[in-house]
Amino acid sequence: MEDDMANLRLLDDDEENAFHKNAQIVDLDLEFSLVGTCLTDSVVYFLSVRNKLANLRHPVGGICITDLGEKRYMFKFFHVIDMNRVLEGLPLFFNNHLLLLHKLDKNEDPLTLSLHSAIFWIQVHDLPLGFMSKTMARHFGDFLRDFMEYDTRLPSLGIYGYMRIRVILDVRVALK
Repeated sequence: MEDDMANLRLLDDDEENAFHKNAQIVDLDLEFSLVGTCLTDSVVYFLSVRNKLANLRHPVGGICITDLGEKRYMFKFFHVIDMNRVLEGLPLFFNNHLLLLHKLDKNEDPLTLSLHSAIFWIQVHDLPLGFMSKTMARHFGDFLRDFMEYDTRLPSLGIYGYMRIRVILDVRVALK
């Protein structure tokens, strides 16, 4: 059997087609992909990241986590629902370190992409009820950086004295 395998060869035409097909697969892989890194100076072991985050929100279609090197990881989902569930649940932490995630577009290189922002829910307390509106939430969110959404359920219940605003924050500024 080893002799048969040693004599197995690809012709030049087959070799070019094989690489061409692999290039197409790589392009499609970015469709439901996130690139991420842990915000820490300490060593992060890929196997522990993969084992802990593989059960992340129990993906229906599955997940493939790849080590890209330099503390970067590629999270490839096989269904859009799984990826959106993770994005809606941000921020995520791994061993008490913030996990920065970015949804990849087709033209982005995951190795050169700058990962410096995170999504947070911010609570604004002690506001009069008249100030708990989407307009005020947008002003607060834009003041912090980038407004994403406003939790409309809380003020309408009338029992909470704060509003929740979802914003994108630059973690480089927060760490200073």
